[in-house]
Amino acid sequence: MQHMVPVQFIYWMQELKRTDNMLTRSYIQAITGGLLSLTVLLCGNRVYAQDTTLYSLQQCITIAIDNNPDVKNADYQLQSNGVALVQARASAYPAVSGNVTHGINQGRSINPYTNSYIDQQITTAQYALNAGVVLWNGSSVQNNIRYNRLSYEASKEDMEQAKNDLTINVILAYLQVLSNQDQLKLSIKQADVTRKQVERLTILDKEGNIAPATLYDQKGQLGTDELNIISTKNALESSKLALVSLMNIPYSPQMKLQPIDKEDNMPVYNSSVEEVSAIAMQQYAAIKAATLRTRSAGVNVKALRSLQWPTLSLNGSLGTNYSNAATIEQLVNTTDILTDDYVLINGSKTPVYAPQNNYNSQKISYGSQWTNNLNSYVGLGLQIPIFNGLRLRSQVKQAKITEERASFQQKTIHTRLRQAIEQAYVNMRTAYERYQKLEQQVTDYKESFRSATIRFEAGVITSVDYTIAKNNFDHAATNLVASRYDYILKTKILDYYQGK
Repeated sequence: MQHMVPVQFIYWMQELKRTDNMLTRSYIQAITGGLLSLTVLLCGNRVYAQDTTLYSLQQCITIAIDNNPDVKNADYQLQSNGVALVQARASAYPAVSGNVTHGINQGRSINPYTNSYIDQQITTAQYALNAGVVLWNGSSVQNNIRYNRLSYEASKEDMEQAKNDLTINVILAYLQVLSNQDQLKLSIKQADVTRKQVERLTILDKEGNIAPATLYDQKGQLGTDELNIISTKNALESSKLALVSLMNIPYSPQMKLQPIDKEDNMPVYNSSVEEVSAIAMQQYAAIKAATLRTRSAGVNVKALRSLQWPTLSLNGSLGTNYSNAATIEQLVNTTDILTDDYVLINGSKTPVYAPQNNYNSQKISYGSQWTNNLNSYVGLGLQIPIFNGLRLRSQVKQAKITEERASFQQKTIHTRLRQAIEQAYVNMRTAYERYQKLEQQVTDYKESFRSATIRFEAGVITSVDYTIAKNNFDHAATNLVASRYDYILKTKILDYYQGK
């Protein structure tokens, strides 16, 4: 059964949770991030080539489809079912075979030319051409062709579904890398702001114009910001690793991705859940594959039932043979020869002479025997199945069970697809509302931080108040970056269900 929600979506949600708690868990993430980075570098003692290629989203998808083992396996299954379909169609054609036999007989044997016994070494040859065709067998051949054709069509949809699943996972992984890149840039900017404050406070501290605690508070904040950079770098490399795993290419920290166009004002998704569901039921490859498999299972039942009917076939053959013992007698002349018989003439015995034909024996040529010995056969055959150990009956029952299972799976896929679309739509609306709220929150905290910076530099508020204002702004800005990509991701999932 096809997955309703891509695996990468779960990875994305885990990253969002990590972002929301990044400031409070920065020290733990710094430690685990360092361990994960070390594991990536040392795992398997593999040394990867430095890849500085700039990949576009389309290139990543193309490479993944060309290299991914799941897509390859789906393609192999498609090819296998294609061969089965060709074989099923060929079974309706006449069967033709040829037979050539050459041999040497020694001792007493039958002359194949005269059918008489001879006691000599002879060379023989037989040639035959046989043909047969099934005229009627309860439409078993036709149903078998339909069964294999539907199975082949289902495999094509499986192939398309494998490509679609891989495509959406690559898109989600690609967006995750871009999101982490933007968050890394933001983390660096946040650290730069704190670093400038540390530099300013260091000068003031040397002049004795501030309390030492104020400087150390900002140095501590700078450490937190730098730890956030380490954590974000680790998340970026982890997301790159997830992407190259889907692409099935060597991992390189130097790989670069082409950014996507981002609108300043994210538009709301303009399709309703009913519209998405209606299109998905028609376009989603897993639905098409399940429908085709249900139909093919039903046709397979008919094909197996047809085997219980008699089979009427037409058969024919054409043959000839050759023997080096085959000869022909040619009349040379006629002579009178004395016999043992006699007649009485005037009491005297008078011998009797009889005419005798004299022949010359000549071997028959190969070509003459080929022509003279031609024979042909045409016949109708009727094969009636009477008892075969209940084998066919058991096969029909198994086929019925397969048909019922396929029908149940088809209904299950419909239900789960509808549920997945409804959940994805709710997630999309929630992501859009969250993005709108975060936009306003960033605007508010930005103004608050700007005011706090002015007052802190004027000595009106403490470093604690300034740090709180900065952390609020940094946290909101980080969440805004994540929420932007989160919304894009969820719209792509809805597009995915519609086959876009």
